[in-house]
Amino acid sequence: MGEDKRLAAVVALAQGMAAAHGSREAWRAAAAGGCRALGGSFAALSVWERELGRLRVLANVGERAEGEEEFPEDESYPVHQFPEITEFLHERWAGGGEPDAWVETAQGPAAGGRPGYLHQRVAALRRRGRGCCVVAPIVLHGRAWGELYVARPAGAPVFDRGDADFATVLAAVVAAGIAQAERLEEVRRLAYTDALTGLANRRAVDAKLDEAVERHRADGTVVSLVVCDLNGLKRVNDTQGHAVGDRLLERFGSVLSLCGAMLPGTLAARLGGDEFCLLSVGPSADEAVKAADELCRRAAELELGDGVACGVASTEDPIGPVRSARRLFRLADAAQYRAKALRASSPVVAGRAGPDDPVVRLADEPSPQGPAERRRFRGARGDVPGAPPPDPRSA
Repeated sequence: MGEDKRLAAVVALAQGMAAAHGSREAWRAAAAGGCRALGGSFAALSVWERELGRLRVLANVGERAEGEEEFPEDESYPVHQFPEITEFLHERWAGGGEPDAWVETAQGPAAGGRPGYLHQRVAALRRRGRGCCVVAPIVLHGRAWGELYVARPAGAPVFDRGDADFATVLAAVVAAGIAQAERLEEVRRLAYTDALTGLANRRAVDAKLDEAVERHRADGTVVSLVVCDLNGLKRVNDTQGHAVGDRLLERFGSVLSLCGAMLPGTLAARLGGDEFCLLSVGPSADEAVKAADELCRRAAELELGDGVACGVASTEDPIGPVRSARRLFRLADAAQYRAKALRASSPVVAGRAGPDDPVVRLADEPSPQGPAERRRFRGARGDVPGAPPPDPRSA
């Protein structure tokens, strides 16, 4: 391959990884780009998991043999089956050498390979009908991260020393792409995660709730939302300090996660301040109410705070058509407000108080400022017939 073509191949590999959305796409782009650049028929990207002593395959592309999946769940190999890895990690690189690629053939080592043994990699070439491979170590953040493996079929020209040197360059490009993908993944994770509790945040809830309501409108999937207001946080902050208040939030977050696990696939989230929620897609309304009831019980047993006010709204209950995520949120929020106003020790469920359900009425009541929202609920005790004034201790 001429220098211009190799330069173009490097640029294409870098661009492919830069355009990837998420780790899997980055892995596929790395393997596919390396395969094209080296004129291979198959390529794999693998990570070296030191703590487990194994080489785990992340992606396979090209002409896959039987049993090779594009994104394998459990394709891994003990490191002791690959003496060249041990040599690279503990001898050559540790002694100050630079990582470089090498070539193996179905007949044995070649082009900088490791003579003196017939190891697992050579056996794998024969077993899968491949004639040769080039293996390039990937170094990330100053540590051996994994490898790029590119193979050609039996009968094709064997990789040479120039190919191995080029593979070393490609591995460096892959390392830069992986580092970028990891940074983007971390940014995405932080963007959708509450820093204190580790739960999902409001942005994550909004995104998933929009998708869930679309599913409900398309095929009737049950969507349930449990909205919680942690009682007594302000008092804890005022009397014991914000560090203790943060501990209450963290402990309630753990309880929320535990109860959310009762509903497969449920998202547990902190909406902000003392407000939390569970978003369930699929399980029945009764299952969501059961989880909310368990949440109330466990929250009341915490040594800090004064329990939780909990409201539930589910598309399976008689709440009218749910055409938007906003309406389901208003219903759950109104149910939570009623639970707080009544100092209820169990969840209030929208739509289960008869034809003129006060929760549904409150959520759907128009106002000069638009549809009912939480900021209006908090000052609207008259909307909940018979409700006592809120206890200032539970604010």
